[in-house]
Amino acid sequence: MIECNREGKVPYNISIIIPIFNEEGSIQTLYEEIRDVFTDSGINYEIIAVDDGSRDRTADVLKGIAEKDHRMKLIIFPHNYGQTAALMAGIDYCEGEVVIFMDADLQNNPKDIPRFIQKINEGYDVVCGWRRNRMDPVIRSMFSVIANKIISRVSTVMLHDYGCTLKAYRRFIVKELELYGEMHRFIPIYANWLGARIAEIIVDHRPRLHGQSKYNMWRIVKVILDLITIKFMGSFKTKPIYFFGGSGILCFFLSFLCLIYLVYSKFSLGISMIQSPVLLLSAMLVIVGVQLILMGVIAEMLIRTHFEVLKKKTYVIKEKINF
Repeated sequence: MIECNREGKVPYNISIIIPIFNEEGSIQTLYEEIRDVFTDSGINYEIIAVDDGSRDRTADVLKGIAEKDHRMKLIIFPHNYGQTAALMAGIDYCEGEVVIFMDADLQNNPKDIPRFIQKINEGYDVVCGWRRNRMDPVIRSMFSVIANKIISRVSTVMLHDYGCTLKAYRRFIVKELELYGEMHRFIPIYANWLGARIAEIIVDHRPRLHGQSKYNMWRIVKVILDLITIKFMGSFKTKPIYFFGGSGILCFFLSFLCLIYLVYSKFSLGISMIQSPVLLLSAMLVIVGVQLILMGVIAEMLIRTHFEVLKKKTYVIKEKINF
């Protein structure tokens, strides 16, 4: 029996968030497939469709569905903000205890959703899809394999397919997120920082039937830059002085080695210090070292302001008992 909450509403068990951009040919089919998956399941679900500034009839199709089914929630952006922003909007307004992301192009198969729910019920906090048999061009798949290996190595969260949108999360994970850029693909890394249990399952990947792929080479550059940010945030978010100060001390050490070389060259090889470019390098390293340490101090002040002004905690509580 499904119980009502304090407001008299039946709480949602599942929230499905779908970022959409120019997918008018896919929306109706996707909605019907999701509806069929949950028919007779007893699961109370909502679909949060985020129209990311589509320039075709996507919004009209979504409005038509929403008029007939109250479980279809619709958010419309005035212009294209990107997939991460669309997912973040869905997170802000979702109510389900389990949150599922999926694409709108029909390449993700809604029939896989029950397997994600089953895995969550086994005790996992995050379940990621793995498109082992991808229906994408060979070059794109090859770049994806390389990118996933790099991301796994840098982050130490070993997944085969960071780019697969089809993922499931417990509510407490996604509600802690603030995503920017192309950061949505790195949510499992954020979850790992929170101590989440992460699983990966093989999912069905279907050929694209409608519309055009939003993938381009510029996304690779953005992912690389975001990965650098992720690495920094994961290792030094609460203590940036360790990164900047450590780099500054390294510069001082290299400058000291340069000075030793200059002294050796002067007295053993008869080379004037003034004539050697190493002297200039040594001076530059000292200057850079001082700047890095000062940047570390400023970053420490900023991060403290961030946590104190926004009332942010440096920890996340998964569960409280007898409070």
